[in-house]
This record gives sequence, structure tokens and C-alpha cells, in this order.
Amino acid sequence: MTAQQPLTYDTFVKIAAADLAVVGLVLKGSQAHDGMVTPYSDHDLYVIVADDVRTDLTRFAGHRSADLDLVIVTLSEFRGAGVPDWERYALARAKVVLDRLDGGIARVLADCAQLDADEAFRASAEVLDAYANSLLRSVKNHRDGRALASRLDAADSMRFLLELLFTLDRRPRPYNKYLEWELAQHPLPGWDTDILLRAVDRISATGDVSLQRHLFTMVEAAVRAAGHGEVLDAWGDDLDAMRPQ
Repeated sequence: MTAQQPLTYDTFVKIAAADLAVVGLVLKGSQAHDGMVTPYSDHDLYVIVADDVRTDLTRFAGHRSADLDLVIVTLSEFRGAGVPDWERYALARAKVVLDRLDGGIARVLADCAQLDADEAFRASAEVLDAYANSLLRSVKNHRDGRALASRLDAADSMRFLLELLFTLDRRPRPYNKYLEWELAQHPLPGWDTDILLRAVDRISATGDVSLQRHLFTMVEAAVRAAGHGEVLDAWGDDLDAMRPQ
């Protein structure tokens, strides 16, 4: 396309759909989240091409514009290591624009949306430890009069907490931009979305230690029920500092 005729999303989709080397098109980002589109939203599109097949579309690899960003990958890459972990949420909520594999593209997205049970168990144990560490640091810094350090640790703990809660539900954590959307559309089992978001908001902004401890009681119940009691018990007497006083 020329400078006078920039490549648009609709134009590219027509070009790609006419190329039989293309086995799938996947739209991610704001355009794939109902109600999240703004005047600044572009179209983020995965173009999946068959393995070992030549196509002129590779000339568009890395294309970025105000309307259209393209990622061109082979089918093997799309199914495997070619999709990095940080893209998992984006693909979990992406929309299939074209699927020439009788649902094969949609199955890849479904796999992105649910973590393997063993993978989730291991990951949740690690992030639980990180959450407890940041919570304890926040509490101790508050005790010692280090207000800024306490607030920063509290904000860190909320990052780990959200990672933990989604991992316990075997889901990739949404990007911050989509957190409220995700919880409105797909609430976390056992959690009141409004209460959780208000707590995350207040703790991130103020480092409220009393609220941190109150929230920890709910987290502790959830993680013990999920089989992670040993992770918490390893903190020994420090658990008392994390719990309500």
C-alpha cells in the first residue's frame, strides 16, 4: 500500500483470506473485548500460515500502523513455543476471524485460556510465596515507619495476589487494562468482584495494613483449600504478622 492508501484491517483481511497459505486469522486486544474499543484502538492481528508454504504475505511481517499491527507466524509456531507466555491472556480472549482447520485455531485459543492442572499448582505455589513476602515486607515497613516502602511493597503484593488468584483458577492473569473487564465477564470463583477490586485499589493506593491483613485471611483460606498449606506454614511465626491483630 502507498502512503496515500495505508493498509487497513478490512483490506488486509480480504487479502489474507484469499491466500490459501493462510490457515487462520486471530484478532486480539481491545477489538476482541466487547466494550473496550476506543477511538485510539488499533487492530492486533495474528496471521497463521501453513508450515513450509511460501506466501507473499511475509512482506507484511512486523507491519505496524495506527490501524493495524500484524504478527505473522507458522502454524507450528502458533501451536507451540512461538507464542510467548506474556501473550497467553491476549490469545485466551482473542477472536477467530478465519479458521481453515475445522476448529483447530479455536482449540489453540482454548488451550491458552486454561492452564494445565500441574502447571497451575506449581505456579500458584511460587506466586503465593511472592505474595506473602511482599505482604510481610509491607507490614514490617509500616511498623518501622517507612511509609513509602510499605506502600510500594503493598502494591507489589497486589500484583502477586492477582497472579495467584487467576492461577488458582487455572487462567492466565489479564493485563491490567482488562482486569475489570475480565472479572465482570468471568468472575473468580469464591470471590466477590466488587469487594476484591475495591481492596486491590485501596491497598495499591494507600498500603492500608489493616485491609491487607483482612484480605490475607480470605487468601489463606483459599490457598489452604487448594493444597498450599505447606507454603504458608513455611513462613512460621511471620504468619502472625500477616493476619489481623
